[in-house]
Amino acid sequence: MKIHIGVKRFSCNICEYKCVSKGNLQKHMKIHTGEKPFACNICKYKCIQKSNLQKHMKIHTGEKSFVCNVCEIKYIRKCNLQTHMKLHSGDKPFACNICEYKYIRKCNLQTHMKLHTGDKPIV
Repeated sequence: MKIHIGVKRFSCNICEYKCVSKGNLQKHMKIHTGEKPFACNICKYKCIQKSNLQKHMKIHTGEKSFVCNVCEIKYIRKCNLQTHMKLHSGDKPFACNICEYKYIRKCNLQTHMKLHTGDKPIV
């Protein structure tokens, strides 16, 4: 029941990570140990969780399960389709606090911010 109310009883003794289940803490600890028990048999990719390996394998098989219902473009990952759908909806949640320019992706805003800081020249 504590999972449903969000009580995070399990804490990492190395960093400040907290979670609701012992299993999640065990997965997290692999970040610190470097343990990556799941390996791709085609390339050198290794990961902590079996589900990540299953997602990775779609790169090799070419399987694209997530389809845009507007333009029918296909994606391997659901998160890529969700980002793509913002093109159709016009949703741009990442806004510059200096010039109010807006972006679909956070990484694009981060690149844009370099224009204001002088880290990247305006071309």
